[in-house]
Amino acid sequence: MAQALDIGRWDLECEFNNTDHRTELNGVDRLIVRRGQPFTISLHLRSGTFEPRANAFTLIAETGPCSSEGTGTRAAFGLSGSVDETRWSAAASCPDGRTVSLSVCSPPDAPIGRYSLTLDQGHAVSLGEFVLLFNPWCPRDVVYMDSEEKLREYVLSQDGIIFRGSYKYPMGTPWNFGQFEYGILDACLRILDVNPKYMRSPDEDCSGRRNPIYVSRVLSAMVNCNDDRGVLFGRWTEDYEDGVSPLSWRGSVEILRRWDSTSCQPVRYGQCWVFAAVACTVSRALGIPCRVITNYNSAHDTNSNLVIERYVDDKGQPVQKSRDMIWNYHCWVESWMTRPDLQPGYDGWQASDPTPQEKSEGVYCCGPIPLKAIKEGELTFKYDAPFVFAEVNADVLTYMRHKDGRVEKIIGSTYVGQQISTKSVGSDRREDITHLYKYPEGSSEERETFKKANHQNKLLQQGPGPTPGSGLRVKITVPAEMRKGCDFDVFVVVANNTPATKLCRLMFCSRAASYSGILGKDCGYKDLLNLQVASGEEKQVPLRLNYCKYGGNVMDDNLIRVTALLTDYSSKDMYLAVRNIVLDDPEIKIRILGEPKVNRKLAAEITLQNPLPDPLDNCCFSVEGANLTDGKTITEMLGSPVGPGQEAKVKVYFTPSRFGLRKLVVGFNSSKLGHVKGYRNVIIGK
Repeated sequence: MAQALDIGRWDLECEFNNTDHRTELNGVDRLIVRRGQPFTISLHLRSGTFEPRANAFTLIAETGPCSSEGTGTRAAFGLSGSVDETRWSAAASCPDGRTVSLSVCSPPDAPIGRYSLTLDQGHAVSLGEFVLLFNPWCPRDVVYMDSEEKLREYVLSQDGIIFRGSYKYPMGTPWNFGQFEYGILDACLRILDVNPKYMRSPDEDCSGRRNPIYVSRVLSAMVNCNDDRGVLFGRWTEDYEDGVSPLSWRGSVEILRRWDSTSCQPVRYGQCWVFAAVACTVSRALGIPCRVITNYNSAHDTNSNLVIERYVDDKGQPVQKSRDMIWNYHCWVESWMTRPDLQPGYDGWQASDPTPQEKSEGVYCCGPIPLKAIKEGELTFKYDAPFVFAEVNADVLTYMRHKDGRVEKIIGSTYVGQQISTKSVGSDRREDITHLYKYPEGSSEERETFKKANHQNKLLQQGPGPTPGSGLRVKITVPAEMRKGCDFDVFVVVANNTPATKLCRLMFCSRAASYSGILGKDCGYKDLLNLQVASGEEKQVPLRLNYCKYGGNVMDDNLIRVTALLTDYSSKDMYLAVRNIVLDDPEIKIRILGEPKVNRKLAAEITLQNPLPDPLDNCCFSVEGANLTDGKTITEMLGSPVGPGQEAKVKVYFTPSRFGLRKLVVGFNSSKLGHVKGYRNVIIGK
């Protein structure tokens, strides 16, 4: 008969285990381990010694409120000669006779989440709780990634760059993901625990958490609040008085803490890059390799015909006849995992989109869908392949709606899915990953893929429309620098490749715009009734954009949409060219004062020069950084206005808590300049 151990105390060895499992940045005050990898527990005996044959006992690991062995949320297992890393198992040794060293291992497909661990030897001894995460370092885990450099980037890195701007001018914005900051892991686990699937069937949901496909889909729904107690409330107008402008956020930490501390009330407000960044934080916190990507000229196909139909008036300005839209850019996330639910060859990066756009299976979520399925036009694959395919591949047809009701097709050259971008591994440079989503624009492979996708979508093949027949070409060019506060010219270039002189009408206009395509007030307009272009000539027509005109009209996104509509009097053909231009914000200069060391107080001198001809009121700097500012935001208000050409300057103090490369993220806001972002990489010494 087995004899009970006389256990006086036990130690979960949190510091050793967390370090070994690469979770020590969460802290070492509790046990946080990764599945498929052994961890150690020490049992200190009051009396007697440990004899494996005489002192048999059972360990019980449980997750969820109604765990059961049938669903894999409860496991009871005894001691073995050695741990088996494919299942729940344990082995014991007793080097000094009084301390039993238990080695415990979970299977590489165990459900993630909070667990209790009990030792049963006739009477139960609760050894405590631990958190189990996905393990991308474990070859048997479906999120396994075989590059240490990529794991540092996509799992361990707490900051990054998100690209905004336009496809002609991608602009990197710093972001503090902060997945290891205090309280963030608990908030991420709470997201899982308040999702509607858990509320309907806790045991089934907890069992489903073994699968990163399931978890990614839950996160896609829960980062927005459209159907549930999700994290973020989306708004795409500039009415943010009862919340925070999406452009004000510098990281995910404050968002997740607000949501967690207000009993899961949605945080106001988010837009696509904020939704994607928060989803990236949660995914990395749970152990899923994840990155934020940006798709420029991103299509929103509402009727699932893989075609974006745009309607303009006789001045080339959009009129609302279709819900289809093209966003200047759109952000989502990619998560790394295998897809055993699909045929072989579709493992790797999977796209998911937490921004609420269209419903999937009755819920505002999207994905995950393999990037390869998008590239190959496999629209029957799970999940939401047609919508994501259209975002990067939809054809664009443009029509003019005349005042008398007639609708006429016009010639344009807008392509969606441009410069698909993400941060490079190990640097802040932009990596172009368009080739992972699509074949080169206009190539035979791209057209064949579109045909296959259209066939699968049970629609007739519909191409991009006829090419211009009269030999005229229209494009918009801009100067290298377009600084906010300055006057500058943009140009329309009309090329005549026909043997005859052409007489045309050119309407050249500009309007303030948001990144999602909402147009604002006029910023400049020119109408040339008799533009003559000789055969072989390339004529350049300027449009002056003056700050006194655009300054009060430009929205928070700093975007101006420039449109040129050319009408050939002889052929009656119409040509439309559209370009979004991004106004440059001033640079935030950050100077670190002192030698950066762990637990040593540092100062940063932060300056910004006012580029406007107007004074700036209500100037405020906000500073944060993972393992730099103790998970908090440092805010410094300026006491007086900053005149034209003058510098806004503050000094902030912070104490780094971890060594290594860190980002100090700075935001500046004022009455007229809006939301300016900057950052400084800081190497913290031990």
